[in-house]
Amino acid sequence: MKTVRQKESLMLLLLFITVITPSFATVFYSKDEAMELAFGKGAQVELLSLFPDEQQTAKIQEIAKVKLDSGLFTFYVGKNQGNLLGYASIETVTVRTQPETLLIVLNPGGDLRNIYTLAFHEPPEYQPPERWFNQLYKRPLSEMDFNKGVDGISGATLSTRAAITSVRKVMAIYQILVKDKSKP
Repeated sequence: MKTVRQKESLMLLLLFITVITPSFATVFYSKDEAMELAFGKGAQVELLSLFPDEQQTAKIQEIAKVKLDSGLFTFYVGKNQGNLLGYASIETVTVRTQPETLLIVLNPGGDLRNIYTLAFHEPPEYQPPERWFNQLYKRPLSEMDFNKGVDGISGATLSTRAAITSVRKVMAIYQILVKDKSKP
């Protein structure tokens, strides 16, 4: 049996661990707020559910240089009075041990228009700043790589790699599953 002193010590230790354990989870935008960021206030947003076959999956993985973890992919399609505004995807990936959720927005032609961090659960110093994302805009998928001019961030290597991987995946899925099918 534990003595009163041992119980008090255990309780004090648990309290100490709870108080000093850092809580880094930050959610910046809800899904509705994300859609407004992507397409503007009042835009109509439709879901486009895509189910790549084996051949399409292999092609996506080849050009994205990433393994797909699901047979389902969803784009959010923004429209205003029937005019296509673009496509958006919400991508969540584990950075080190915690998730990062990005909203990746493509213009109607499939070029990267914006990236927004919706949630980041790693320590804040590992989060890529908005100005880092600026170097990715209008960059073709073939040049979306650290070896092709994308600058990294010291101290945020894993989160920037995760972001580039997510962008590459979204752009590749657009190219293989949406691009040619969206033309009349």
